[in-house]
Amino acid sequence: MQPEPDGLARLVIAIDGPAGSGKSSTSRGVAQRLGLRYLDTGAMYRAMTWHLLTRSVSLDDVDAVAARAAEAKIVSGTDASVPTITLGGVDVSVEIRSDATTAAVSQVSAVPRVRQLLKEMQRSIIGPGGIVVEGRDIGTVVAPDAGLKIYLVADPAARAERRAAELTDQHERDVALVEAALLRRDVLDSTRAASPLAAASDAVVLDTTYLTLGEVIGAIVELARQQADR
Repeated sequence: MQPEPDGLARLVIAIDGPAGSGKSSTSRGVAQRLGLRYLDTGAMYRAMTWHLLTRSVSLDDVDAVAARAAEAKIVSGTDASVPTITLGGVDVSVEIRSDATTAAVSQVSAVPRVRQLLKEMQRSIIGPGGIVVEGRDIGTVVAPDAGLKIYLVADPAARAERRAAELTDQHERDVALVEAALLRRDVLDSTRAASPLAAASDAVVLDTTYLTLGEVIGAIVELARQQADR
C-alpha cells in the first residue's frame, strides 16, 4: 500500500450535509481509509438533547436549556472503527438514537448557548488536525479553516430510503413518513438563527444520490490526498 502523505496528519476534513445524505458512513469510511481520527458532532448534539430530556427541562425555555446544558459532561471518542459517546461517563450511544431524541435535537441545536458550548468542545477535539469531522456547520463555523470541505447532498427520496434502512433493526419505518420528517428537519436546521445548515463557499459539493458509498468515500479520499500533497 502506498504511504499516505505526511500532510494528512495536519489535515482537517469537514463533511457537512443534511440528515440522510450519508455523512456518518462516509466520514467513518474516509477516516478509516486514511488512518485519521473521526468526530461525529451530531452525536454530541444528540447527547446534549438526551441530557436535557432526562432532566425534564422544558425545551421551550431557552434560559433553562442554556443553564442545564452547561452541566452536561459529554465525551466523544475519535476512533472511526469504534465511535463512542458518553454522558457523565455512561455510554449513551443507543439512547441518543431514540425517537424522543431525534424529535427534539433540532430544537436543542438551535439554542445559541448549546452551540457555543459544543463548538468549544469540538474545536478542542479537532486540535492540530488529522481528523474527519462531520456535522452541519463544520466548514462554516466550527472549522472554517479546514483544509478540505465537503458538502454532501442527495435527493430527499434517496435520503429517506437510507435513513429508513438504518432504522429497520429498531423500528418499522414508513419511507414516506421518514422523508417528511427529514424535510421538516431540513427547514429547521437551515433556517435557525445560530449556525444554520449551509454549504461553505469553498466546499466541494457531492451529490450522492446515484453513487455507492464506496464511490463517495473514494472521491473524498482522493481529494484529501491531493490536498495533503500541496
